[in-house]
Amino acid sequence: MKTDTVAARGSGAVRRALEAELRAARTRGVEQPVVVDVGGGSGGWAVPFASAGCLVTVVEPNPNARATLLRRAEEEGVARGITVVPEDSDALAAHVPSGSADLVLAHGLLEVVDDPRAVLDALAAAVAPGGAVSVLVANRNAAVLHRALAGRLADAQRLLADADGVVPGERDTVLRRYDSAGLTDSLNAAGLEVTLLQGDRIIADVVTGEVREDELAEFELTAAAVPALRDVAGRLHAIARRA
Repeated sequence: MKTDTVAARGSGAVRRALEAELRAARTRGVEQPVVVDVGGGSGGWAVPFASAGCLVTVVEPNPNARATLLRRAEEEGVARGITVVPEDSDALAAHVPSGSADLVLAHGLLEVVDDPRAVLDALAAAVAPGGAVSVLVANRNAAVLHRALAGRLADAQRLLADADGVVPGERDTVLRRYDSAGLTDSLNAAGLEVTLLQGDRIIADVVTGEVREDELAEFELTAAAVPALRDVAGRLHAIARRA
């Protein structure tokens, strides 16, 4: 499954985990795995999944992102394999039957929704027995470290102390950030058991100097599973299943 879009760069470890889930679904006898991408944007994951023979539903409220997704799907010849739901994540249950999805994606979603617990409950309800939920979130520790290294120690301190991992009063792109324990606790509270927790973009956002892309990709793949490096990665990636 090739994902060479901007949205997927640096996501080798994530891609590896998702490909493993597709193989597991096919081992269970599923010919066309059902994938639900909540907040799927312009199709950075949806189009490759459809190209790999999956039936994909994308829940995406942004009309510009939907237009890009549909254009890319047409260009790749996979438009028939993708269903687009032009609504917010809270409409998931109305469009995706309970227990019907082999893989449910929520990448870059929990940080920006008003009620992450309600979204997680809906994700857990949608996933089929044996299936998985894939969650990718902004990492609080990385944001703290980046601010501190930039000399913004006061902001780093406030971000570290804030319950949601944001700087009060700062114009931020997210409503909350997670650390490993917080993400695990949130998934557990929704009845999901974490079976994989890894880092994504360990150094990709901060590396300086000339670095070959293949060397960077190899390092990211190796470092993703190292707990100390995972916990300062730009993003945290979890695979979880119904407990």
